[in-house]
Amino acid sequence: MHAKDILIDAFSRIQEEVHATVEDLGPDDLHARPAPDANSVAWLIWHLTRVQDDHVAGVSGLDQVWTAQGWEKRFGLDLPRRDTGYGHSAVKVAKVRVDSGELLTGYYDAVHEQTLGYLRTLAAKDFEQVVDEHWDPPVTLAVRLISVLSDDLQHVGQAAYLRGLLRSAAS
Repeated sequence: MHAKDILIDAFSRIQEEVHATVEDLGPDDLHARPAPDANSVAWLIWHLTRVQDDHVAGVSGLDQVWTAQGWEKRFGLDLPRRDTGYGHSAVKVAKVRVDSGELLTGYYDAVHEQTLGYLRTLAAKDFEQVVDEHWDPPVTLAVRLISVLSDDLQHVGQAAYLRGLLRSAAS
């Protein structure tokens, strides 16, 4: 199995978890926060998708799905156009509101398709390419993609945990 095939499988697992986490949640559950400074399911899924979109677009030379496919307008958030949620305060977390989980999964699916399309173009040698020299050591494509996977897995896990808390509180 090639590295790109492993990455395709891993990103596909994230997609499955995003859908499973958001499924059947209404707006109240999507925006519930267990504490005033905690994140909501909606924010966690939006943020992990924005990071994946931003970082994959950055290394692939493609436009971000967020702006190129009109998702920014569909969400209509009161946030800067290129915002990914990094470093958000509780006030900014509260600004990420959606009417339904379908908006979140639709955006994730569009980013997922762009991600997989890019991954399919890669050869083994591409993973060694330096994509960010602002770090010491400089970041290779392989490291950047693993970083996105790590961030996505953490956030979808947090969202799934929050979903479980909400479901158990409702029982």
